[in-house]
Amino acid sequence: GAPIARLLECTGHSVHREFYVNDARAQIDKLVESVQARYKQQLGEEASIPDGGYHGDYVVRLANDLQEALGERLGREWSEDDRDEVRRYVVGRLRSEQEEDLRAFRVSFDEFRFESTMYESNQIQETLSEFDRKGLLYESEGANWLRTTSSDDDKDRVLVKSDGSYTYFLPDVAYHREKRERGFEIAIDVWGADHHGYIGRMRAAMKALGLAPDFFEVVIVQLVRLERGGAEVKFSKRAGEYVTLRELIDEVGPDVTRYFFLERSSHQQMVFDLDLALERSEKNPVYKIQYAHARIRSVYRRGQIEPETIDVDTDLALLAEPEVFEIIKTLVEFPEIVEAAARSRAPHRLTDYLEGVASQLNSWYHAGTRDPSLRVLGVDEPLMKARLVLARGTEIVLRNGLALLGIDAPERM
Repeated sequence: GAPIARLLECTGHSVHREFYVNDARAQIDKLVESVQARYKQQLGEEASIPDGGYHGDYVVRLANDLQEALGERLGREWSEDDRDEVRRYVVGRLRSEQEEDLRAFRVSFDEFRFESTMYESNQIQETLSEFDRKGLLYESEGANWLRTTSSDDDKDRVLVKSDGSYTYFLPDVAYHREKRERGFEIAIDVWGADHHGYIGRMRAAMKALGLAPDFFEVVIVQLVRLERGGAEVKFSKRAGEYVTLRELIDEVGPDVTRYFFLERSSHQQMVFDLDLALERSEKNPVYKIQYAHARIRSVYRRGQIEPETIDVDTDLALLAEPEVFEIIKTLVEFPEIVEAAARSRAPHRLTDYLEGVASQLNSWYHAGTRDPSLRVLGVDEPLMKARLVLARGTEIVLRNGLALLGIDAPERM
């Protein structure tokens, strides 16, 4: 989502980055019940994690912290007010940790939007009322249904269950309806692959609301397979057998982590090779690109050249070697690559392109080590000036491309 936002901004769009926090409904209740079980166990009571609850070490840690922070105010049996206080505490703690991890990953949001506000405001009721006015609501088996089959869904969907509680679907629809009311022309959601089946009903609901067909988009990202030494490292959030994003960043750094997540289409299964991520050679694609940028900066240092003073008004006809023509042709494609990557919501198009630029630059650089006449420095001044223009153009493209991916362009490596 972060590089898609950067690509859209670069191509002239106004982008608002929003994180939708699921802080309501059954899963949060399960989390609170899991924390309560650990809390009781610390008091010496028999207690078990509920079915579908959470078993990770972080639940034990939350229970410990809760005892220190609120222990004196909590009894052995929690009242509804106690549960509300614990819910706010747990959500607040996890969100705080989440924001720290996002900062470490160089991902920022303009706003955090809470699912609970959909319940506290009139948005859900207004959404129901709008569907009712359109004649799209009906009652069956004690539940309220939305006639999404009239908007190309494969079956109608329940909005309000027979016990009066809302389904997951309703606040999600209300949230997107409210987003359109705030003036957004396109809503691009980033979802995990396990939500793929949810897209059709959401599109049907958007159509039922009368929103434009291109208002709602979904970028589906696949689950990550993490490997070390050729063997899979297991992920399981509920069972407590997992690797956190922060652990990954701490081990291989934010640049490599971001690049490896982005180098494949979001539709492809991702295999994160930890051994390759730690490789400090051109086998590692992000290292290769960054090293190409650092090489150009090293040329400036050796020649005591301020890159901002390089004169582009020079005789570029002196750039006559075939490999130089290939670099030039590749560089002039950069704006088109950015446009295409933004339009198709596909940052991997940019990673592919940057790897190609780096390969060409490195080949040119190595040719100069074999043949002094092909070097940037140490040749006739008119030719040096022309080659410096090419080096500067390559440096700018590499740096700007990496910036769009949220990756550093180092001066030295």
